Amino acid sequence: MKTYKIGIIGCGNIAKKMALTLGGMKHVERYAVASRSKEKAETFAGEWQFTKAYGSYEELIKDPHVDLIYIATPHSEHYEHARLCILNQKPVLCEKAFTANARQAEDLLNLAKEHQVFITEAIWTRYMPLSQKIRELIEQGAIGKPYTLSANLGYVIQDKERIIRPELAGGALLDIGVYTLNFAAMTFGTDIEDMSSACRKTETGVDGQENITLFYKNGKMASLQASIYAQTDRMGVISGDKGHLIVENINNPQSVRLVDSNYNITAVYHAPAQITGYEYEVYAAIEALENGWLESPYMPHAETIRIMKQMDELRKSWGVVYPCD
Repeated sequence: MKTYKIGIIGCGNIAKKMALTLGGMKHVERYAVASRSKEKAETFAGEWQFTKAYGSYEELIKDPHVDLIYIATPHSEHYEHARLCILNQKPVLCEKAFTANARQAEDLLNLAKEHQVFITEAIWTRYMPLSQKIRELIEQGAIGKPYTLSANLGYVIQDKERIIRPELAGGALLDIGVYTLNFAAMTFGTDIEDMSSACRKTETGVDGQENITLFYKNGKMASLQASIYAQTDRMGVISGDKGHLIVENINNPQSVRLVDSNYNITAVYHAPAQITGYEYEVYAAIEALENGWLESPYMPHAETIRIMKQMDELRKSWGVVYPCD
């Protein structure tokens, strides 16, 4: 297998986490990083041993040696940056939320298909081994017939600019609520009959915390909670008529406990050792490139669009509007 030269657009904390990840991976090279500030890019490149540092995103995208570009800018910028990558035939791993709204997501994916360029959403939980194990346990009937799911995610991040500003597509939903929606989708599927929700908005008009309930046509129900004010336990519980699964940290599952109908823990499944957990999405992107795929089977384009539409519907019901809408 060839060594893939990775480029990163953006130099924030999430870019640093990806840089750390790449340093521990095989068949990848920390090749180039770009910022709107050349000085910031050079500092980042020096700290994380990247070969190239660019003072504009366009320069990195046009570098002929870059094999895959990871987009680590705010949600509001994903559309333009991914679009530029596609128009320059550069494969894209785009951080979640994929775009600010479903219209942008559909435009991007149609463009990628037209230009035959690989692109996938970097929603890391979709690619993790333990996420696959959870599905296997349910399909094998480990908890009998599943009926309810609860999941929460919350971090104290209300002071972060990218979270509170509508023009950056801020709010709890696109940053962390998206994980609860994906957890429910990976576990209970997409056959949703009804969705109800309520949110408490910030002074800037974005969603600060919310409760979302999904009702499925087969009788299942998912209760989801996200907050930018509270550090929650991040637990997920999937309950059936013969037991339940307890997932430690739905954002980066560390263990899954299987509990029987007598409330006895009968098995514990642990996540394999990881660098950060980001490596799985990078390896999935490389797998797709090696096979000539335009999307990853772990996060199909149709699922990205479906969840973006779901979040659009939620924001509309809350009156949370972005300038790009």
